[in-house]
Amino acid sequence: MYQVCVTREFCSAHFLRNYQGKCANLHGHNWKIEVAFQSKNLNTNGIMVDFLDIGSALDKLLEIIDHKNINDIPPFDQINPTSENLARWFFDEIKQRMTDAAPAPHCIKIWETPDAYASYMED
Repeated sequence: MYQVCVTREFCSAHFLRNYQGKCANLHGHNWKIEVAFQSKNLNTNGIMVDFLDIGSALDKLLEIIDHKNINDIPPFDQINPTSENLARWFFDEIKQRMTDAAPAPHCIKIWETPDAYASYMED
């Protein structure tokens, strides 16, 4: 099994709705995200998915969310901007933005802090 991963960092603020604790207040994070693809197969060039294609799709999403209040960005103006929901959003958006030749993402990991992350992958 082959796996290809791309990571990026971004800064954004958020607050958690219906939460009892400090995170109910607006606060920021230096987030880290990892996008992983996995496959048993490579193309004729020996590539599963191009790092540049992953990075391009991810960078376009970061333009939407970097240095912003995540609560102001759809769908997070309606759903809680938890790390779990962010991981799912990134997964769905990356999946839509990749070429048809690319496999679906395998897993998205998103860190709020250097030692705590949430991940999302489909069954």
